[in-house]
Amino acid sequence: MNEKTKTSEDCSRRQFFTHISYTLGGLAALMVGIPIVGSVLAPIVKQPKPIWRPVGELKTFTVGDIVKVSFIDSSPLPWAGVTAETAAWLHRKGEEEFTCFSVNCAHLGCPVRWVAGARLFMCPCHGGVYYEDGTVAAGPPPRGLYDYPVRINNGQVEILTSPIPITTV
Repeated sequence: MNEKTKTSEDCSRRQFFTHISYTLGGLAALMVGIPIVGSVLAPIVKQPKPIWRPVGELKTFTVGDIVKVSFIDSSPLPWAGVTAETAAWLHRKGEEEFTCFSVNCAHLGCPVRWVAGARLFMCPCHGGVYYEDGTVAAGPPPRGLYDYPVRINNGQVEILTSPIPITTV
């Protein structure tokens, strides 16, 4: 009778530790899984809001010129540091008329440069070429450069920044 009691105690003790092991393993998986699931779902749930960013005083831009302006990205990560700064190409067409294009190629996001002599935006990575109005002139880009809305507010030129989608077609 002693052996039966000892065996039933061992089984219940074994079952107890099995349940404890499963519970602790489940808690550990939950603690690791929640941040992973959160990081995957966060971009879907929390969309960054467009922000008006000042890029310079109205009087500093000459009519007809296309210049690169820098600003802080609309959705910088807390640890981004210097990489939160991005740029755009600002074209002053008239006294109060501006167009502004993303510095990123619509193909794979490489930075485009303005070649004033040719009056073209050129992507050095894959040969994308854009006219000064942002439309595709040559190369693989599936569309023109992304543009930012521009406004003048108290003598400051501001652009409405938002994350730029990159097409990988």
